[in-house]
Parts: sequence; structure tokens; C-alpha cells
Amino acid sequence: MNKLIATAIIATGLAIPQAQADGVKIGLLSCSIDGGVGFIIGSSKAIDCVYQPAGGGHVEHYEGSIGKLGIDIGITNGSSVVWAVFAPGKTKPGGLKGSYGGASAEATIVVGLGANVLIGGFRKSINLQPVSVQAQTGLNIAAGIAGLRLDYVD
Repeated sequence: MNKLIATAIIATGLAIPQAQADGVKIGLLSCSIDGGVGFIIGSSKAIDCVYQPAGGGHVEHYEGSIGKLGIDIGITNGSSVVWAVFAPGKTKPGGLKGSYGGASAEATIVVGLGANVLIGGFRKSINLQPVSVQAQTGLNIAAGIAGLRLDYVD
């Protein structure tokens, strides 16, 4: 479990400088992730997100799913994660809609941590970097490739 948490922290730390070099922080994406069961080689969970642009502005609502391909064994209750959103510039309403992919790692024994570093959206120009590590409860261990799909709801 300690190796898994270390991998999540290292992946997060290495990805942040690259994202900052490729764009500017345009806001925060706060998400609630449904609980569920890992199916050994993967999982898929519903996600509900709110995007707050930096400096204020119109708050946007997104729904979709987050999945993992790799080791995912166990059961988790709902969790939450906050990503800093980096892009070449401001986006239009609904601009975060799309598919994202990247590295994922998490470990949970009653209370646990995880991180998902994702790139995608419009022309793969948007980077989602965890502001804090994902918080969740349950019993689970997972590592692999994460996929996120966001649909604009507003």
C-alpha cells in the first residue's frame, strides 16, 4: 500500500510542472465520485463535478464517469477530488466537455488516498492536476490508467 501511495504522489508531483508549462491555471474542478466495486482489472463510477473559473465567473456543472484499467480490487464509498484546470487560455462555456486519460493510483483501508493526473478535453489541451489527494472510504487498492468522461450539464 505504501508503494501505491508513493506512486500517486510521485505521479502528481511530476505532472504539475509539465501542465503549468503548457498552459495557465484557469480554474478548479471539484468532483464527487460514486462508490462502487473494483472488478480486479478495472472499474467505472459516476462522477458529478462543478467547475469554478479562476477570478470568478459562471460556475459550470458536469456529469460523466471515471474509470480505471489496471488493478482495482475492493469496495469504496463515495469520494471527492479537486483538480486544478490548466489550459492554453480561458475556455468557452462547456469547454471542459470531453474525454481525459492519464495515471491513477489509490489505496484505502477504511480511509484512503488517491490521485488521478489527467489530460484531454478540447484537442487534448486541458490538464487536470490534483490540488489535494483524493479522499475516500472503504477497502480498495488500485493502480493503472484512468479515463474520465465529462458532459456539460448547464
